[in-house]
Amino acid sequence: MGSARTALGSRLSTSRDAVVRRDSTAPCPPRTAHRTARLLALALVALAASCGGQAPAVSTSSDAAPARIVSLIPAVTETIYAVGAGDAVIGVGTFDTYPPEVASVARVGGLLDPDTERILALRPDLVFLYGSQTDLVAQLERAGIPYQTYRHGGIAGIVETTRSIGRRVGHAERGDALADAIERDLAAIRARVTGRARPRTLIVFGREEGQLRGIYASGGTGFIHDMVDAAGGENIFADVVQEAVQASLESILARAPEVILEFRAPGATRTETWAAQQMDIWRGAPSLPAVRNGRVHVLLDQRLVVPGPRVAGAVDLIARTLHP
Repeated sequence: MGSARTALGSRLSTSRDAVVRRDSTAPCPPRTAHRTARLLALALVALAASCGGQAPAVSTSSDAAPARIVSLIPAVTETIYAVGAGDAVIGVGTFDTYPPEVASVARVGGLLDPDTERILALRPDLVFLYGSQTDLVAQLERAGIPYQTYRHGGIAGIVETTRSIGRRVGHAERGDALADAIERDLAAIRARVTGRARPRTLIVFGREEGQLRGIYASGGTGFIHDMVDAAGGENIFADVVQEAVQASLESILARAPEVILEFRAPGATRTETWAAQQMDIWRGAPSLPAVRNGRVHVLLDQRLVVPGPRVAGAVDLIARTLHP
């Protein structure tokens, strides 16, 4: 875990007034729900640091539709099921929760902790993995197992990935239809918010529990930034050309957001009561316009943190929050 943090820290840089620092000194929390939530946040930051807006890269020994698929990526897993190839899925990542059918599928780790032995034992004929998982790529190549790496930056990448996955799993027509539907729904949302004032928005996807410290926010690239932009908001860190920004409270105060959005995946400990408690924490910064005007929102919705085929629904939720 420490090496993952070190790799993460080396990829993030320091901007003019948004501080991005290594997290190598942070203690490892106990194996509780808090540790799971922290790992999910670290995985999202690491993914943001490693994705480069590229279309998926393929390395495979066969173009035949796979019958035994392993996916370590929640967004890809959702897409495989959405295009009709869910019956072929035999292994999924640690944080896969949708669709409900994945509950009975074998778990094989995730971005930071892939279980290589278990993956190989499942004898897959196609593995979807993150482009940054070079060690796993090397293991798959030695074993002669076809794989497809996953790299995308923003909403355009989600649409292209949907088409690519549809083609690769033998459901090209359904993949294209799903991608077309995503584009239509997003166009309708953009049309709906056109002409409305675009509130200056801070988008948070991680911070220290109960504190206004260690705040991870969206920079000016990536799917989180794109979703808020499509929903009619102006990201206060749009000028920072990276996906993840670890921002100090001072830098946030200087940029004076009119709305604060926290995107969190729901869970056993993340209830509406928990969300209300998180909103109360922001009262510790009463000079922020968003706090003064009661425009702090903690949104518990998996769609907001998984860049997959439900992205249009996530953008609709954001739009209705920004423009009630």
